[in-house]
Amino acid sequence: MKLYGALISLSLIWGLSFVFIETLIDTAGVWGTVFFRCIAGVVILLPLVFNKWRKHQLPRSIPWGILIIVGVFNAGLPWGLIALSQTVLTSNTAAVLNATTPIMTGLIGFLIFSVILNKWQWSGIVIGFIGILILTGFEFANILQPDHFIGIGTMLLATSCYGFVSHFTRRYLRGFDVIFLTSMALLVGAIVGLTGILLTQPNLFASIGPDMDVSFMISVIGLGCVGSGIAHLLFYYMIDQGSAEFASMVTYLVPVTALFWGHLLLGEPVTSQLITGLVVIFAGVYLSTRKKRVSRSFVGKKAS
Repeated sequence: MKLYGALISLSLIWGLSFVFIETLIDTAGVWGTVFFRCIAGVVILLPLVFNKWRKHQLPRSIPWGILIIVGVFNAGLPWGLIALSQTVLTSNTAAVLNATTPIMTGLIGFLIFSVILNKWQWSGIVIGFIGILILTGFEFANILQPDHFIGIGTMLLATSCYGFVSHFTRRYLRGFDVIFLTSMALLVGAIVGLTGILLTQPNLFASIGPDMDVSFMISVIGLGCVGSGIAHLLFYYMIDQGSAEFASMVTYLVPVTALFWGHLLLGEPVTSQLITGLVVIFAGVYLSTRKKRVSRSFVGKKAS
């Protein structure tokens, strides 16, 4: 029962995150949203890291270069792309597109990490893209144009980042301490956000003071402390006490809760096109994760 409570709680938290992003970007902008989200998450997790350090439980050898790559592609870049997408898309549409992450993970695995996909997984990828076509009104070609790329295009780039870092982490950080890994990823994400602020919004911190109202603070706490800090602990709890497969069920629940929160709090419409696209994407996700992928071997290629 505790596991299912954690699953429902996590889906509600991550579904609500898209509403918090919608609120934050109006005040903090794209990179400010990334910065505040990451810093708030670090505030929650660093005490746990300090406790591990005090008890000498941290890894003796720390691969800083790999951790920086994980931070960029798991937090800084995709969260910036999602915030940028939500300057155009509603929170519920962004959440539905975010559900394509397992599909993009399979495709990135094939293209970059020499992963073989079986016929069911290829079918899932194709069906998933049909779901995306439904969301675009079967005008997918339009998002390839510079004037229309921000929105659906940037969301797909964000899920591609998640797909890349999933394989990258599995290859180079298998068994690594998850609390330390998540904390460092958030810290790197905060640096990415700060860099974006300095390049595109240099006066943000000077101008944001008067705008720090209750909704701003609630969004930072909800998105960062809860959505990026506590939520990760819940996710790893489900993996530890249940299984990775059980934890992955949140993929199906987050878009549903995001539709609920977006409609309840922001008045966003839940259209038949959105529901149809979501159902088709879910079918694609189910097929694309149906069986374990097997690494493709090449003659004369050394194992990584």
